[in-house]
Parts: sequence; structure tokens; C-alpha cells
Amino acid sequence: MARIFPFRPYRYSAQAGPLDHVVTQPYDKISPAMQARYLSLSPHNLVRVILGERRPDDTESDNVYTRAAAHFAAWRRDGVLVRDREPALYAYFQEFSVPGSQERLVRKGFIGLGAVEDYETGVVHRHERTLSGPKKDRLQVLEHTRAHFGQIFMLYPDPAGAIDALLDQAALGEPAASVVDEYDARHTLWRIAEPAAIERMQASMADKKLLIADGHHRYETALNFRNAHPEIPGAACVMMTFVNMHSPGLRILATHRLVSNLSTLAPESFLRAAAQWFTVTPLASPEALQAAWSAPHPETVRLGVVFAGEAQLYLLETPRAGRLDVPVLHETVLRDVLGIGEEAVRDEKHLRYVRGLDVAVREVRSGAAQAGFLLEPTPIEDMARISFAGGVMPQKSTDFYPKLLSGLTIYKVDET
Repeated sequence: MARIFPFRPYRYSAQAGPLDHVVTQPYDKISPAMQARYLSLSPHNLVRVILGERRPDDTESDNVYTRAAAHFAAWRRDGVLVRDREPALYAYFQEFSVPGSQERLVRKGFIGLGAVEDYETGVVHRHERTLSGPKKDRLQVLEHTRAHFGQIFMLYPDPAGAIDALLDQAALGEPAASVVDEYDARHTLWRIAEPAAIERMQASMADKKLLIADGHHRYETALNFRNAHPEIPGAACVMMTFVNMHSPGLRILATHRLVSNLSTLAPESFLRAAAQWFTVTPLASPEALQAAWSAPHPETVRLGVVFAGEAQLYLLETPRAGRLDVPVLHETVLRDVLGIGEEAVRDEKHLRYVRGLDVAVREVRSGAAQAGFLLEPTPIEDMARISFAGGVMPQKSTDFYPKLLSGLTIYKVDET
């Protein structure tokens, strides 16, 4: 079912300087401070293409997208980016520690081209809804550059680990690239160029369904670009990193919700209303919440809540009844108790998303938010079950860690 292909990507040459000065986190994970740092690192940093500076005097002929295209063209012309001579797949290993832990893990995957499939074919499955704004922005970058600079993060089922074994063989050779990012994750690539090895990979993937882990907006942008440009054969594919969903190195972090800008949010009123659906238990500390999460509770959803101006937290418990934590939070707490509907969630009028329980609690207690709703990570098995059944979850239901670096390989769709 999954059609994958080797390709000849553009990659940064030695002329570009240190690799950690030119590659970036995915565009949607780049804060203004990160953007400024990337810009200062190198004149060839990829941020100039994927998330360039907008200027007050931008015009139709000189704007963030035209400048992106100009940078990309100049780097290819000047040898900063050089295209590989032979088609290949790329084993892509990430060695990392989960925030708050010293344990080093390795997530194993590989980069290749994947066919852009309509969801209706049942080959590619999504797990989150998308917004129109980011897709318009990404389409403009793609239209101007005719290139994909980051990979769609795809999961596939392989409980036996047969494909991981092939990747381990590839990783015995000399790396094609290796770089440590700002989160101390090491990213390493090995070329898989031997035709027989590529055919084994293709055959092993042929019966697999794919699940988008990260990159929903960019995948749907690739769909739109393919449909708009039937004259470009290369538009029928997009660059992907494929990871076994049964990999021991796969990690999902929790994404907590901070609520602000409500006309009123009185803790007593909220807890009284929430008691219609939840058992409410006061907790003395974030550590007590973590202890509640650590105790087995397969039949219950356990959410935490912290209010500005209150020292204690609260545990909200309700029967699971086949539901996941994030939909319960969005449909019962946000919508039914607080009146924050789907449109307001999409527009992010009242919500901010943060990683890290301590960060969420600190933000609320500092007065930066009225309340924080605290979640456990979504289990990969539950996400896959819902997605393969055709369901979708609210935005920011998952946070796969670490992210895939942009700029390790670049796919020029009109140079196949």
C-alpha cells in the first residue's frame, strides 16, 4: 500500500559551514527568539527559506516568499547546496534524552519519497485536524521554491522490526551526515544507495499503512500542490521520514493547555460545574498529580487543573468509556464547562499550548494564564486505533519528541 522511492536530494556541502549552523527545527517549532538565533548563525541558515523575516515594506515582487526562492536559488548556484549524484534512501537515527531524563534513547527511521495519497485511499491516515492559514503559508513557500525542506513524519506498523533490522545494517557504514541540535539530540544519516537494498526496503513497506505523526499541514499542502500541478510529475511525491510505531525509541510528550482571556473563571464555579461529569479531588502539589497518573487507571481519564491564585491543584476523574484524554478535555471541560467551542479552539482565542508540567504550573501561578489543564501523553496505540478507524483528534493531541530536523535533505519537486 505504501509506495516509497529513493531520490536525489540537495544537501548542504562543506562550503556551507558547520551543519548545526544551517539546519533548523521544523518551521512551526521556531519561536521568534529561535528565528533570530538561526539568522545570526549563518547567511545560509535554512530559516531564511522556510520562515524568513517579514518586512513592513514587503511588496508583491519583494516579500518573504520571493526572498526564500532567491536564497534557495543562490545557494544551489554557489555550491552551498549540492545535489546527490545517485538516488538513495537515508537511514535517519536520532539519539536523544526525553526532557527531565538522563536516559539516552535512539529513534530509528529512514528518509525517502512517499506517494502523496488522498486520505480516501486508506493508505495515509491523519490524526489531527488542520487550519487553513498554515496551509496557505506553506503552499506559498512550495510554489515559490518548488521544494520540500522538511520531512513529513510518518509512522508504520512493523511489530517484528524487520525494517529496523535493515536500517541497523545501513548504520554500520560511514555516516553521510551527523549533527547535534540545540536540544542535545544527535541526528545521523546513512545513504542506502544499493539497488538491492532499496528494493528490500520498498518490498518491506509495500503492505504498510501510514499514519501522520507530525506534518499534517505540510502533507495537505503537498496534496493541494499535486492537484494544482499535474504537469509536475515530482509533485506526486513528498519527502517523508518513516518510523516504526513499535520502535522502543518512539516518545510522545504531553501538551498542556493554558486558558486565558475569559471574562470570568472562578475556581469554585468551575469545580461545581465540572462535578456534573467528574469526581474532583484537591491535590497538594504537581508531584501528587504525577503520583495519581502513575497509579494504574485504565478505566478512568485523569486530568489535572491549576488556577491562578490557588496553591493547590485538582484532579478531575471520569470513566474512560473508550475515550482519550484530549477529546474529553476539549469536549467536556473546554466546551461544556467553559464554553470554549471548536471555532475558538481553532482560532486560539483562549488557549496556549505548553510542554512540561512544571512549565504549565509556573505559567499559571505567575498570572500569565487563568488556568492550566494538565494531561498525560497520548499512548501511541490509542492514537493509531482512532486514526486507522478514520477518526481525528483535536489539534496538539500529540507531541512526538524529538522533532525531525529541516534541511538535512531537500527535495526539489521539478528536478526528478
